[in-house]
Amino acid sequence: MKLLKKHVSCALLTLPLLQSSLGGISASAATIPATVTPASEPSWGYFVDSYKNNSSVNMTENSNPTIGLLSEYNKLWKPGTTWDTGTKLNSSVLDANIQKVLDITANRTASEADAAYIDDRRNQSYSVMDGLGSLTDVYRMNAGATTTINNVPADATTKKYDDQGNNAGSTTSSLGNIVSLVNTLRGNYSSTSPAKNYFSYPRPFRWSSTSIIVPALVPAINPDPSKDGGFPSGHTNAAYLSAMAMAYAVPERYQELLTRASELGNNRIVAGMHSPLDVMGGRVMATALAAAILSDPANQNLKKAAYDDAHSKLLTQTGTATDRFSDYSKNKTDYTQRLTYGFKQLNSTTNPMVVPKGAEVLLETRLPYLDSTQRRWVLATTGLPSGYPVLDDPEGWGRLNLFAAADGYGAFATDVTVTMDSSKGGFNALDHWRNDISGTGKLTKKGTGTLILQGNNTYAGGTQIDQGTLEGDSETAFGKGDVTNNGGTVSENVSGRVTIDGNYTQSDNGTLELSLSDKNDQLEVNGGVITKGKLLLNFENQYVPDKNVKIISFNKHHRQGEFSSIETKGLPSQYKVKVIYNSDSIQLKVIKK
Repeated sequence: MKLLKKHVSCALLTLPLLQSSLGGISASAATIPATVTPASEPSWGYFVDSYKNNSSVNMTENSNPTIGLLSEYNKLWKPGTTWDTGTKLNSSVLDANIQKVLDITANRTASEADAAYIDDRRNQSYSVMDGLGSLTDVYRMNAGATTTINNVPADATTKKYDDQGNNAGSTTSSLGNIVSLVNTLRGNYSSTSPAKNYFSYPRPFRWSSTSIIVPALVPAINPDPSKDGGFPSGHTNAAYLSAMAMAYAVPERYQELLTRASELGNNRIVAGMHSPLDVMGGRVMATALAAAILSDPANQNLKKAAYDDAHSKLLTQTGTATDRFSDYSKNKTDYTQRLTYGFKQLNSTTNPMVVPKGAEVLLETRLPYLDSTQRRWVLATTGLPSGYPVLDDPEGWGRLNLFAAADGYGAFATDVTVTMDSSKGGFNALDHWRNDISGTGKLTKKGTGTLILQGNNTYAGGTQIDQGTLEGDSETAFGKGDVTNNGGTVSENVSGRVTIDGNYTQSDNGTLELSLSDKNDQLEVNGGVITKGKLLLNFENQYVPDKNVKIISFNKHHRQGEFSSIETKGLPSQYKVKVIYNSDSIQLKVIKK
């Protein structure tokens, strides 16, 4: 391993494997599988069944499921007999991996360096709590969580500081069940040490120099390189395990907690302590471990108790902490970019997505109205494309995109029936699917809850509403097929046009709810309409039409029936409405009483 004493060549700056220093995922989506049955059992066993074999006494790929899970790294790197005798099997990827660190550390700001220091020296579970947003301080107080690392000490460049806090908090606190769940996920079987020792891949500063490290972290360098492996990142693994435990208990902050974990992992690169591949490996390992531990029957009572405590003792409180993760679009961009760090795909890009055995538990509280098979389909239709370095393990852990999965289906490969119960509260009562949903399947909405579709959808099987509310928040929210309202409410909340690509049929028990804020607000039906039941008109922004306005259009001479009742909201009391039925449209006339 002769590069250890030399800087990486500047020529690496133009390697095509890195799309940019902030590169993202190049392929649009994973290939949808025909089934969500788990792949064949790997030689080390299904991870959820064998996770307790992750220990220092099991140091081979076949005996340790964590080493097996990460064994795609063996295609890039062959460990040596000592820490400095390994061999690069794919120099272009591994050189680009270190160059990425050089680029990021060369451009970090003072505030980024400070954040990287804190995420290095502070206990990971305490740091991840930031993902709770305004409730962060409430959690820390009620869980009794403490830290001694709140800033960068003046003498940090010459003195190593260790956090003397208690990580996630006290198990005897009022939020002790959440603390216990975090501790359990980070327990005896979750160490990265066996994998680090097996792969013996040096940290970035050993390929370059210690000058890339945040100066305040130089005292934290392990003086023994043989006990300081880079792959996978232990801090990243710990952060994701903590985040997934908290996200199970507080799914209302699912994406925010995951984003905080991804930020902490990224700060390992900013610090100069880890490479992108190290961080990716830490995330993959934590994902599998979290699913295994949450699936373990021994932890069923604990995870329920943690969820119950979060919803009776934490979410009932009002917090005042700053929410650094309130910007959904930024969270999504940051999290998605950190899944692959701009590496191009090395292998086949069209292998169908596979869903690991037991992975559905990771969505158990986030999508509680779906059954386990449906959650597996969500994971299958939101996963990463194949071909990225490190991520193509045989079970599929590396390709899971939990941020996207929290936004519902990415495609309807089969017909999907969603039954929500508003009496259960939370996501059973109201949820948003933000993904752009494709596929050939049909969506049927049952139950009393409200499901809001926010993506630019192209699913072709049609839409049926039997109960509750299905709301469209984009022009193409209802996909490509017919929309049939048998007894619920079809609603829209779009400025401008909403399109139904086929026919719209509404029964006597159905309700069509339209939002009106100007003359351009219109439901455009590309087929015919059957208009029965109720029409509910929501007038917004003090809008009162001064002349007849078209609110629904359809194919000429393709209308049957009339709405049996008209109801308005937001219209000043001195006005009333009259509905005018034309051969190709339905118009609205507002008149004074």
